[in-house]
Amino acid sequence: MKVSSIESIARVLNGAKVPFVVVGGIAVVAHGYGRQTQDLDLVMPLDPATLRRAFDALGTLGFHPRIPVTVEDLADPDTRERWYRDHGMVVLAFHSEQHAETPIDLFVREPFDVMQEHSLADVAEVAPGVPMHILRLAALLAMKRSAGREQDRADVAELSRLHGLDHA
Repeated sequence: MKVSSIESIARVLNGAKVPFVVVGGIAVVAHGYGRQTQDLDLVMPLDPATLRRAFDALGTLGFHPRIPVTVEDLADPDTRERWYRDHGMVVLAFHSEQHAETPIDLFVREPFDVMQEHSLADVAEVAPGVPMHILRLAALLAMKRSAGREQDRADVAELSRLHGLDHA
């Protein structure tokens, strides 16, 4: 994971007016638990116009889906539901040779009201004038509790301990 790549990603998405919220490991780190993470997990509105702007913006950095998926495929709720139901697909992975150490995972379902969480998010500048919206702690804990994976349970426990919360 490279900070310069995260800055570039945030810069192009902001420039394209793509509302995005950072979740996953980077959000966990931003909330005080210094664990390792391998990718940048993003949630954004899954409407065709937003996805087109996101694909185009990320494309300027060489990012493309690891599997052959079009904007139209990703924007179609029935297709996304089939991916989830039939293949357990939770995220669409993006890769760039230019930013090989910083893959992106884009959630194929909106696990929360994206625009509401975008407006409530903690905003961190990854570089001067380059904001990045980080999922607020309460929503991050709820998202991780519902995922239920071992790493998510560990994140909830550690973040709860750090913030003096009950992690049940």
